[in-house]
Amino acid sequence: MLAAAGKALAQMFTPPFRGVLLKSIGLAIAVLVMLGILISRLLKWFIDASGPWLETTVGSTTHWWVDWFVAIIVGAGFFAGAIFLMPAVTALVASFFADEIAEQVERVHYPADPPGVALPVVRAAIEGVKIALLALLVYLCCLPFLLFAGLGAVMFFLATAYLLGREYFELAAMRFHPPDEAKALRRIHRGTVFTAGCFIAAFVSVPILNLATPLFGTAFMVHIHKRIAGGPRRELIEPSRVASAPRIP
Repeated sequence: MLAAAGKALAQMFTPPFRGVLLKSIGLAIAVLVMLGILISRLLKWFIDASGPWLETTVGSTTHWWVDWFVAIIVGAGFFAGAIFLMPAVTALVASFFADEIAEQVERVHYPADPPGVALPVVRAAIEGVKIALLALLVYLCCLPFLLFAGLGAVMFFLATAYLLGREYFELAAMRFHPPDEAKALRRIHRGTVFTAGCFIAAFVSVPILNLATPLFGTAFMVHIHKRIAGGPRRELIEPSRVASAPRIP
């Protein structure tokens, strides 16, 4: 697994990956900015809607200190969002560039193997949106535990490892297997996939560098899938044949 991580990191700096890196970073930043604008507008709407009540209850100077407080919260929110939302954002971004990245990895490291088949854009987008929404839900559940610094950080890391391991492995596996079979393959090797997800979770926790998570995560999981796909695929197909075959004394 360390060798797979090393190969993924080394290939990130090659010329074919640079174009994908710029596109994925641009899309990730655009999504974060859109989320930031949405959150700030929701806060502004809340302040405007509650303004008359606050002035009546607290005083006419309420708007001044509330606006000041909101400005601080929004500024801190952009920084916190870059950490808290980045795993979900990169999972969404990865769905658009996974095939392009995987194709480069397969061409360089596995030229003798049959190439994978790119996922339909709609299917890839659906998978990305599903995992991003699931990530947000899980992170919101973990959020209260961040008050307990150690426990919250551990829960957040483990949730990220599970979700990103699942996302990137399935995107790599679905180039060679039908979606149901790719998911079954992940379940069979859930321990390996989760451990690999820990590598991706560590990567996505580094500010700035985490913008390149789609490249690292996809390339890394292509190597992990290549390592385990042969045996488990036969296990998924052959048990019914084995059960119906006559036993040889």
